[in-house]
Amino acid sequence: MKRFFGLIRRDLVLAVRQGSAVTLSLCFFVIVVVLFPLGVGPELSVLARIGPGVLWVAALLSCLLTLDRMFQADFEDGSLDLLIIGPLPLEILVLGKVIAHWLTSILPLIVITPVLALSLNMPTEGIWTMSLALLIGTPTLSLIGAIGAALTVAMRRGGVLLSLLVLPLYIPVLIFGAAAVEAAIGQLPATPHLLLLAGISLGSLVVGMFAAAAALRLALD
Repeated sequence: MKRFFGLIRRDLVLAVRQGSAVTLSLCFFVIVVVLFPLGVGPELSVLARIGPGVLWVAALLSCLLTLDRMFQADFEDGSLDLLIIGPLPLEILVLGKVIAHWLTSILPLIVITPVLALSLNMPTEGIWTMSLALLIGTPTLSLIGAIGAALTVAMRRGGVLLSLLVLPLYIPVLIFGAAAVEAAIGQLPATPHLLLLAGISLGSLVVGMFAAAAALRLALD
């Protein structure tokens, strides 16, 4: 466990020192959400209706911006080979990378979501449900993204292929996440949708670790 947390701490320190990935993801998220009211007009009822979908789509696209760097930076400087032959099992190594990616690239989006939801005229019930849905559902984005990042780690400019691989798999998260917020706004129970998101995240935890580890072995052989 000491080595596992040391790996997470290493990736967090590198992300803070570089800064560009975290800033790029957060700025992209804010810009996309802010541009929607300018495009659809200032009608408050329209903004409230499309708000959950806008926030979820913006979060998905923001996550894609940093997925390709999950393993590629370590692959380019050779440290990935050292990590793979180290004492940590490859599946645990992948989990540490996923946690570090979620903390640096997605958690800041969740923190700023309530402010952006207010700009879309989202009711208070919807704001809290939106934050909770993102907190429960977004680990799936990093876990599924780790599979695509592992498959394209040895490819130059594999970002487009990575997006094509993982975006279709993000659709269930988008559907249930937006549905949970819409249910809360409509005074309906959002718990079933949140439980489905939790189930998807737990399933992705198991599948994502082993699939990404297998993809890394395949890419590096």
